[in-house]
Amino acid sequence: MLVMNREGMNKLLGDKFTLGADASVAAGPVGRTASADTDVKMTAEILAWSRAKGIFAGLSLSGATLRNDEDANTELYGHKVDNKEVLNGHTASPAGAHRLIAELDKYSMRK
Repeated sequence: MLVMNREGMNKLLGDKFTLGADASVAAGPVGRTASADTDVKMTAEILAWSRAKGIFAGLSLSGATLRNDEDANTELYGHKVDNKEVLNGHTASPAGAHRLIAELDKYSMRK
């Protein structure tokens, strides 16, 4: 899932929200040759996609809820941290994320 704008990020800062109801979500590629299911202007707050090989039965994220997982955050960061601290960059990235961040930075327009 990619958060495409500030409004999408603000939705992640809440305790819980529902995709499709509280945040606009568009499905992207769901197979090797499928194309994105978002509008041309990319107005969706969140872009979600899945890539699958072989048989694919389909995916619907509308109605799915996302919640803050305090235990998982503590395990990943090594101390209690909430989503607001993570999304606003107020906590250091965990060591396991450094390789991913470096790869994303190679393709980012923001440096």
